[in-house]
Order: sequence, then structure tokens, then C-alpha cells
Amino acid sequence: MERSVARIESAGPPQRSAPTHANRFVLAPEAFERHSPFLMLAEDWFAPPAGFPTHPHRGMETVTYVLEGSMEHRDHTGAHGVIGQGDVQWMTAGKGVMHSEMPGPNGVHSLQLWLNLPAGQKMSKARYQDQRAAEVPVVKGADWQVQVYAGRQGEVVQPHGSSYPMGLFAITAEPGAEVELEVPGDERAFLYVVQGGASIGGDEVRAGQTAWFDPSGETGADRLVLVADAGLRAVLYCGRPIAEPVVAYGPFVMNSMEEIRQAFADYQRGEFI
Repeated sequence: MERSVARIESAGPPQRSAPTHANRFVLAPEAFERHSPFLMLAEDWFAPPAGFPTHPHRGMETVTYVLEGSMEHRDHTGAHGVIGQGDVQWMTAGKGVMHSEMPGPNGVHSLQLWLNLPAGQKMSKARYQDQRAAEVPVVKGADWQVQVYAGRQGEVVQPHGSSYPMGLFAITAEPGAEVELEVPGDERAFLYVVQGGASIGGDEVRAGQTAWFDPSGETGADRLVLVADAGLRAVLYCGRPIAEPVVAYGPFVMNSMEEIRQAFADYQRGEFI
């Protein structure tokens, strides 16, 4: 079955929160049921002295993709790493993590996804993993390529870096190139266009816009066909919806307000991690 576009959403213009930091929501933290299992996608441009000093999370995962520049991560587990252009950082907050994300000396342009965790995984152990672009398998055509960070495209399969399975694919294509992608029938997907544009079944999606694809319910994989109408750079995210209530407050994402209050109490008592 070929997937059609359910809707197209446009990100607002970047907002400057500090002299060296601008950002915008590609996916705002709202309408969680409509976007499940995805909670938020933020696009950031920041350079020293801006950054995200040590702060907490619970009940969710972050997936950070560096478009340009570099970013340094540290957390309470002793994990430390620097990711550069094309690299991905997978972090599971689980029951609690204290971490920092700071830009490299020349700044960073990044996309950070917040991925929900089902109730049974929300209090799991925190973990962290870097994924280097040079080690990511690639599916290629004459005028396009797809980097498979997680999930399947054709015969190429890459293990999931997240605790809750999701697909992550980076697409580049020359004008006029036709790219065929696979999306499991039970998964929701969205394509964010970083540069250029594409046509998907007659729908046009441009830089700064997101095309959403709801689950088809079909067994096996659906086809998603796009035709680049300019030099295209885009990212495709896929994941199976989580049919559970979502209560998000600040850096904590749980299933009830009582669990949110418990997260704050644990954090204030120093029993968070």
C-alpha cells in the first residue's frame, strides 16, 4: 500500500532566546495522542556561551541529530561524548537522568526529538549511546541516498538505538529524483524537510514543513514515494503509537499527574536518579 499525506504542518520562524541561541518547534509538545509516540521535535541553532547546562528528565527518550557543527553531552552515569555533523545521540531518561548538552566551539544546528516511553519502560535505567554517521548503512540510487540510522529500508536493517523502537532515516536527493521508502503499516511517520522540497502523491512539502503519515493498519510495510523538486534534505521518523495517557510537565513525561508530582518530589529530595 502506498501511504498518502495525512496533513502538512509548518514550523514557525526561529525565535532568538539569547544572542547565540535561536530555536523553533517543528513539533510542539501538544496533541500527544495525534502525534504518538512522538512528543516534540525542536530545531536549535546555538553557540557558546549558550547551551543546556545540567538538567533532569524522566519518562522519555531524546534523539538528537546534528545537522551542522558539534555538541557535547555529559550525564550523571558518567557518560560523555561529542557528536558532529550527521551523528545521532540516543538517550533514555527512564527513571531519571541529569545531563547537559553544550555546543562545540563553532556552534551547532540540531534536531532533538522527544520520544515517549510506555508505562512499563518509564522507570527503566538511564542509558546513552552515540551513533557515528560514518558507521550508518546507506541505501543509494543514482541521484539520491537514504542513511538508515534505525529501522529497515529494503535489505538494510539497523538496530534501534532507542529503548522504544523507532525508525530514523536521513534523505538527500537531487532535483527530480524519485525516492521510495518503507514504513511499517502499524507505524505513524513524519517527514521533516530541512532543505529544498518534495512532492508526495501530489502534495508539496517545503523546507520548514512536516508531512504526516498515519498508520494504515496493513500487514507488512507500506510504500512512501517522494519526488524531489529541489535539492532535498529531509529526515523521516517512524514509530508505533502508544495507546496510553500522556501527562507532560517541564522535563518529565508520565502517565498521570500523580506520577509527575512524584517525579518532582524525588528530584527535590535528591532521590531522582
